[in-house]
Amino acid sequence: MAKKIPVTVITGFLGSGKTTLIRHLLTHNQGRRIAVIVNEFGDLGIDGELLKSCQVCPEDEIETPNNIVELTNGCLCCTVQEEFLPTMQALIARRDDIDCILIETSGLALPKPLITAFRWPEIRTAATVDAVITVVDCDAVADGRFASDPAAVDALRQEDENLDHETPLQELFEDQLACADLVILNKADLVTAEQYQQTIDIINKELPRAVKIVTSDRGIVDVETILGLNAAVEDHLEDRPSHHDTEAEHEHDDEIDSTHLVLDYEFNPEQLRKQLELLVAEQEIYRIKGFVAVPNKPMRLVIQGVGNRFEQFYDRPWRTDERRQTKLVFIGQSIDPVAIATALSVDNASGKKELVGLASQDENRV
Repeated sequence: MAKKIPVTVITGFLGSGKTTLIRHLLTHNQGRRIAVIVNEFGDLGIDGELLKSCQVCPEDEIETPNNIVELTNGCLCCTVQEEFLPTMQALIARRDDIDCILIETSGLALPKPLITAFRWPEIRTAATVDAVITVVDCDAVADGRFASDPAAVDALRQEDENLDHETPLQELFEDQLACADLVILNKADLVTAEQYQQTIDIINKELPRAVKIVTSDRGIVDVETILGLNAAVEDHLEDRPSHHDTEAEHEHDDEIDSTHLVLDYEFNPEQLRKQLELLVAEQEIYRIKGFVAVPNKPMRLVIQGVGNRFEQFYDRPWRTDERRQTKLVFIGQSIDPVAIATALSVDNASGKKELVGLASQDENRV
């Protein structure tokens, strides 16, 4: 029997830096032939397009499923049979051309349902989960957005046992840590030494066993640290507890959703950023990502936001065969797509608001 293909699952909350990490792995592959499965949230395929732009794949292949496969039907933990299984079967059929597979989850996906799929007969004999890598946004955790003070929570629960003080986002964060073989602490440069230690303490409290924690600057981690851990995770799921272990079916909070905009308009980056910051202040938006057309710039601008923190960079020149459009994805809770469209639409020559390609919330809900 041929050797099983090692699969590394890269999980982590929205905006933690998963795509940046994978770009680093692809550009420092040390000769490995790596296939990537990108589990997008929404229809625009921002993360998949970012990975294609790193120019590792041959130009005549990067638009095909041979190297980077985009799954856009919600989150992997909910759609593993409908979309993930045939994708894995197609990659397994090409096992002689592949050294390893990376799977980037959507940031809203629970790891365990995905890993359970590697116990299925169609996959088990040909692939194994080499490791689960959980990427943590140090600044977000230190800020208390996805973890709470355990003592304060216990005190509140004692006062009113009917209150539930854990949000679905906190549970997801904890489940991703509980399934990890390696934790990558990203964006540590944005916090103080005291906040950094606080984040380490929070992570260690949620880890059910000894798991190494490494610090990363913009996804730069030694490839040997991540690949080749040989954990065979699918054989040890009982050691990875989840909040959803006793549920017959896993369901997300039905208010977590996304919407996207495609605008035939060029933006001044600073002005756009101010508009996005206002939207984040007005709505419960967790994540913004996309591409921006900038006046008099031949390159495409990538903008990414987590909460009210934004970063941007130019990734590649606009191709002659593509339209210079601004494409943005918004992920959050109870998002108002009409308000977003109104805030970012612009007056065209006729004096009317011009907007191209608004997706409704229901189309992208998980």
